[in-house]
Amino acid sequence: MNGVLVVDKPAGCTSHDVVRRVRKAIQQRSVGHAGTLDPLATGVLVVAIGEGTKLVPHLQSQDKRYEVTIALGAETDSLDADGTVTERAEVPLLDRDRVSETLTQFVGRHPQEAPKLSAIKVGGTPLHRRARRGEDVQAPTREVVLFEASVEDVGPEELRLKVHCGKGFYVRSLARDLARALGTVGHVKRLRRTASGSFDLRQALDGDSITAEAVSEHLIPVSQACGSLTRVDLHETGVEDARHGRRIATEDICGDAWREAATEQPLALFAPNGEVVALGRREDDGVRVVRGFVRNT
Repeated sequence: MNGVLVVDKPAGCTSHDVVRRVRKAIQQRSVGHAGTLDPLATGVLVVAIGEGTKLVPHLQSQDKRYEVTIALGAETDSLDADGTVTERAEVPLLDRDRVSETLTQFVGRHPQEAPKLSAIKVGGTPLHRRARRGEDVQAPTREVVLFEASVEDVGPEELRLKVHCGKGFYVRSLARDLARALGTVGHVKRLRRTASGSFDLRQALDGDSITAEAVSEHLIPVSQACGSLTRVDLHETGVEDARHGRRIATEDICGDAWREAATEQPLALFAPNGEVVALGRREDDGVRVVRGFVRNT
């Protein structure tokens, strides 16, 4: 099998558990995922199979959408309900206007301190492993972007939000920082990813119902999974060059839309019959092939 599978990950299992289930169901080793979900979280997990794994670096960088419930009054070491409470505080009287106004300060590009219990590697070792060994862990601060956030409900001890964010954004960190900005502490109680790039729950296979037949029925072909990338159509001579990893000259490329792409932007190179041939990057005098696909994917 070659393509992309959208799985609705259940709570209580890791993203790699889902990958193992897919491998076992289809008896195929070449399976990976594009964007880890914590065990507590549910929702869209993009699983790449066969030739689809070549898309993982590009799928991981796409924006994400979440629905999150934040419990107020207690902060945990993991910043979610699976962790141990490390701090408690009174919860002030809150209303939607105050929460919305406070939330706006996190919209846009800003520095964010990652959770100490995260998969970020420092010195080749994930932070969560260092922290659980009792090491004094300093979580890195990285620039992230929150495109949009809205308040869905405000209760006496919890908030419900919708979040649209970029690569590397931690909703757990937002829960911590928003609660502190509101004069209390908090952690993620429930988290559901509703979309990852162009993939959403409408396409998803239930993570508890993974069989070879179900995977086959839900599998998105590689050519369709490339839909979020800039499409570049090639003449037959360009297709031949792409299949051999050679630079594709301008005269072998249909149209000029590719010239508008940034040099670091991935391009999906298509044959006249609609088959995706390779991934490429724009150069001043043509397109350079980065990864090729086997035929008929």
